[in-house]
Amino acid sequence: MNRTITQEQSQLHAYVDDQLSEEELRQVEAAIQSNPEALQQVSDYQRLNEQLKALYDPILDEPIPPHLLKPRSTISLWRRIRSLAAAVVFVTLGLVTGLYLGVNLETEPLISGTEADHVIDEAAMAYSVYVPEVRHPVEVRGEQRDHLVTWLSKRMGRQINVPRLAEFDMRLVGGRLLSSEDGPGALLMYENISGSRIIIYACHAEERATAFHYAQKSEISVFYWIDSSVSYAVAAEMDREKLLPLAESVYSQMTF
Repeated sequence: MNRTITQEQSQLHAYVDDQLSEEELRQVEAAIQSNPEALQQVSDYQRLNEQLKALYDPILDEPIPPHLLKPRSTISLWRRIRSLAAAVVFVTLGLVTGLYLGVNLETEPLISGTEADHVIDEAAMAYSVYVPEVRHPVEVRGEQRDHLVTWLSKRMGRQINVPRLAEFDMRLVGGRLLSSEDGPGALLMYENISGSRIIIYACHAEERATAFHYAQKSEISVFYWIDSSVSYAVAAEMDREKLLPLAESVYSQMTF
């Protein structure tokens, strides 16, 4: 199924980027006030914009590297500077667009109901089954990271990255191969010093790509998306707001 951008999606993006007329602004604000999930998505989007601004704005104040100031042609120097600026812009826009392309006023799902349901169910089930395990939560331990990457990538038939989540005090426990509705699936497990765990689940998908979405299964929060015909999900017994930055980090490391 091809993904399309609806009028509501375009309006929401324009709202966050301050690109609406006064009349359009009033209409969108009135619409999202009655939609708590859309309000939350707008807040997430604005927060991500602030993080990206904090990340890339310092580049504008960096001095030009000395080797670029050597006596070369002015045209060559400015071509390099323009290329660097363009790269920063495209990376920033790619991250924001890829992460939030599916957000709209009606929170319209961009994964078909059946596919979304089975990804959410399988991720939540994997979390429920393996997280409580003490002696055998994984097949390959985190100390064998390189082997884990090679093994899962070979069985999945495509490169499977293993994100680094040390900034969230999460260490890699390890991973295991699972059986999913669409063939082989992969599970990665992380744990912090207090024993709280999260899992990353991956399986094959029919669609090429979808946006970043959230769902809840009983007490388990799940963020999920599709990239390059692989469904990904991050699951944990955490509040949405607490899991969101973890899921964003996983998204950026596994998708780009």
